[in-house]
Amino acid sequence: MTSSEERLATIRGGVPARRHNARTIAALTGNPGCTRRALLDGAGVDKPKLAERIGFPARFGQSRFAISRGNAFEAQVKADGGVALLRLVAERLGVEPGDRADWTDLGADDDLPERHARSRELLTAAAPTGVEQPAALFDHPLLSLEVAGRRVHLEPDLVAARLAGRYHVVEIKSFPVIDGQADPAKVSAAATQSAVYVLALRELLAAAGHDPELVSHEVVLICPRDFANRPVASLLDVRRQLLVLRRQLRRMARLDDLLAAVPEDFTADLTAEPAALTAALASVEARYAPECLASCELAYFCRHEARGHTATLGRPVREALGGLATVPEVLSLAAGGDAVEPEQNEAAALLRAAARLRADALGVPA
Repeated sequence: MTSSEERLATIRGGVPARRHNARTIAALTGNPGCTRRALLDGAGVDKPKLAERIGFPARFGQSRFAISRGNAFEAQVKADGGVALLRLVAERLGVEPGDRADWTDLGADDDLPERHARSRELLTAAAPTGVEQPAALFDHPLLSLEVAGRRVHLEPDLVAARLAGRYHVVEIKSFPVIDGQADPAKVSAAATQSAVYVLALRELLAAAGHDPELVSHEVVLICPRDFANRPVASLLDVRRQLLVLRRQLRRMARLDDLLAAVPEDFTADLTAEPAALTAALASVEARYAPECLASCELAYFCRHEARGHTATLGRPVREALGGLATVPEVLSLAAGGDAVEPEQNEAAALLRAAARLRADALGVPA
């Protein structure tokens, strides 16, 4: 191992690293300025167990029932070598499915380098040639993407090739589509995660000398219709998510650079005492925002830590306050106190005006 890899292993206590997935990358790129999350995810720390260990357990995530239901729905959709799945995807894309499809299961092998090499070989070989070819369906191929200077592996539900002359990422979710509508938050999350797969697949094809635009920006989302398990397919345009993802990945600091700025004795070893873990986490900068509560297992600890700071009020408020870090500072300026820094004068004037308007509305002295 390199020195960086050895240090990361020491940070997590020598236990095997948890793998990144599209969900964690989507959440990480949603808050690229959070050094704490970037470090813990880069080290492969088990954040749910870490949050429990320090007394701030996460309050989100799928139940075992939801996971089992999702697995059962995916198995149903993929049954019989993907015959029904091919018809469903082709119908949504407006093309003929053909008489058959080449089905390849790439998810059985636990050897990640071997799985990735085989996935790369078969996916690149499936590039459309202009000659009539049967569709190709790849179940759980293993892709990769560079995140903060580290190559991480990703596993989409399915990739369909040679349909409408392109590759399409297929994402299978168990949340329902009721009367033609699905939960917007869940659809948005699915689009962001799918964009991660699209970007990784485009990079794979580009590295093999193919046009990355062969990978469509339209992702096929398959969900159960209404309250039954009958699948229905929809198209998600992920061009906007791809633009955001590329920009955020470029902004993220390299993990080696983050390690250089972290105290040598930093640890996230779950066998350490809770007080020691809390002190270690406090030594690494976090960037808490209310949105973290829906995507990061340590959000409740970070919110507790940020109590009294403007970060707890949300990014728009924090940015509008022009760098004022704490609520007492804001209240002091609103009451007529002097700004500590010249660049705070504008925020101070706005706060005093807001205080006067509030006093007038309530009929109380300003």
